Amino acid sequence: MSVSKILIGVLIALSVVFLGFQISEMEVEAAGIRTLLILFLTLLYYVRVKNKRLYFILFLITFLIAEILNFIGWLVPLVPDTEIDYLYFIGNSMYILSYSLLTVQILSSMNVVNIVKKLPFHLLILVILDVFCVIVVTNTTIERLNYNEYYVELIYNSIIMILLTVALINYIDKNDKKAINLLLGSIFIFFSEVIQLAYFYVSNDNVLNVFCSLFLVLAFVFFYLQSRLSYEPQEAALYPNLLT
Repeated sequence: MSVSKILIGVLIALSVVFLGFQISEMEVEAAGIRTLLILFLTLLYYVRVKNKRLYFILFLITFLIAEILNFIGWLVPLVPDTEIDYLYFIGNSMYILSYSLLTVQILSSMNVVNIVKKLPFHLLILVILDVFCVIVVTNTTIERLNYNEYYVELIYNSIIMILLTVALINYIDKNDKKAINLLLGSIFIFFSEVIQLAYFYVSNDNVLNVFCSLFLVLAFVFFYLQSRLSYEPQEAALYPNLLT
């Protein structure tokens, strides 16, 4: 049995265990398994994907570091409100960096100047929607966070919306399998993060936490699937029957 098949089997098993822990409200154990999931996914990407993308592997590594910090945060005592929670700021900074790297990876394959010329109206509408969504979503935390934490959440949510917008524009521009997988992964990341925000600051209903975890797993499934594909020539994406 090849190493990649073993890693896929481990990932499937860990995903089931992870969701089981979340359903059982075993948060610490789930955080540990989630860290292992990202670790084995990074290993699978390194082993199985021949044409590795620098920014994508940096995205996986920084996300893994953020997950390790998140797991450590579950193990250490809660920080009093009068003290600075360094793990919160460093961990969220790593998540912000990881999503930024993924956004850069998508942008690196796009001709931004041509897209701005071709889709100015689309971009304007998306920017307006992004600003509106970021403000509305972030304001749900305004009564629970201090000044610095609020602005960390504002930046975090902004990066998520930028990632989603860039993935959507990339799909409109390329319209192929790799682009749709990137878009689906970004959509699931967006819903995972929004639901997590609702779970932390609006309602502690465990159903929200389960869906947050499920969407995160699905997001990384689609990110991995896209990593094994290359963008199709524009003619092949638009007129696939001509090449068969």
